[in-house]
Parts: sequence; C-alpha cells; structure tokens
Amino acid sequence: MQAIDCEVEKVNIKKVSERFGVPAPTLRYWEQLGLIPPVPRNDSGYRDYGEKEIKWVLFTLAMRRAGMSLASLQQLVDTYRHHHDDFATQKALLQQQYDKLKARRDELNKTLSYLGYKIDHFSDHYIPFLDEEDYYHNAAKKMTSQLGSHRQDQNEQQKPK
Repeated sequence: MQAIDCEVEKVNIKKVSERFGVPAPTLRYWEQLGLIPPVPRNDSGYRDYGEKEIKWVLFTLAMRRAGMSLASLQQLVDTYRHHHDDFATQKALLQQQYDKLKARRDELNKTLSYLGYKIDHFSDHYIPFLDEEDYYHNAAKKMTSQLGSHRQDQNEQQKPK
C-alpha cells in the first residue's frame, strides 16, 4: 500500500504575490511583523509557501482590506497564537473591525445614494458651460433688483406717516 502525499505543492513568493496581488516586499514585511508565520525555506534559501502560510496570507489580506490596522491585526494574531483559547478577545477584535467596516459601508451607501440622485436629476441642476456666464449675470441682476425692492419696502415702512 502506497502512502498518499497530502502535502500541498510549495510555491515561491512570486507566485503568492501574483495570486493575491500583494507585492513581495509586503509579504516579507507581514512575515517580519509576525502576521504570517515564518515561511520555510528551500535548499536554495528561497521561501516555500505551503498551505498554512497561504491561509495566513489570505487572512491577513482580508483583514487589511477590511481596514484593520497593522497594530490591531498584530494584536489579533498574537492573541490567536499565544492565547488560542481566548475566544472572547479574538471575537471582540473581529467585532470591532466588523462594526467599523459596516459604518464605512453605510457612509459609502449614503454617498452613492447622493451621487445617484445627482445623476438622476442632473438636468434639473445642470447649467450648460457656455450659458454659465449669462446665468451668473442674470442671477446677479435678479438678486440686485430683489434686494433693491426689498430696501425700498423697508424705507417706505420707516417713513413717518
């Protein structure tokens, strides 16, 4: 009976970089910070990423895309590695990031809604570029005449009768 080789093919940093769209220097930096475990080296000294390291890259990337700071991510990873059974702290850190991300999404949704309104009602607000000067001058004249008539009304009200 032949043993089944369960080990996933090892890949170099270039392939991991291309697969996840993360520059190689960033991957090395994440390793240096301890966000991904030390990557084993092959006989030539090059990094050989296995399944475990790739999963950590994916996790780190997801958390960074979620806006998690490096410091918060380090705290989460440290808690996981050194206090693996401290689920409450791990969950609280993830919940905190989740809440921040939802708030950011809500702000983006408000902005998208506003832009959608502006697009849907574009002709209501749009002044053709070449007509802007005329519009500006006509609006200024209209404002001046309205201001003048308002002042006349005030002067007439203040005159003794």
